[in-house]
Amino acid sequence: MIVEERVYTLHVGKMNAYLQLYESQGLPIALEELGNLIGYFKSEIGHLNQVVHLWGFEDLNDRTQRRAKLGGREDWRNYASQSGTYIQQQETRILIPTSFSPIR
Repeated sequence: MIVEERVYTLHVGKMNAYLQLYESQGLPIALEELGNLIGYFKSEIGHLNQVVHLWGFEDLNDRTQRRAKLGGREDWRNYASQSGTYIQQQETRILIPTSFSPIR
């Protein structure tokens, strides 16, 4: 298993609008194509105006295939064009669980 961590830094004052848009439009599509949502969080202390989401995949090939399906959907592209106006910066990392991690 691998975990994809995505961190979006949003424009100041746009957190609630972004989360409402994601929950109503983006999340149903993402769940259908990506499947394994481990968690979705917003920052409270430290770097503010950030959302962090974690998605589980079998391996890099599984991730590549699922993300390609997601990117091929017109409804996702429409959502992404709307949500992109809220996002200032994006960071993505692939995390590999250790042998003793509760998430493997």
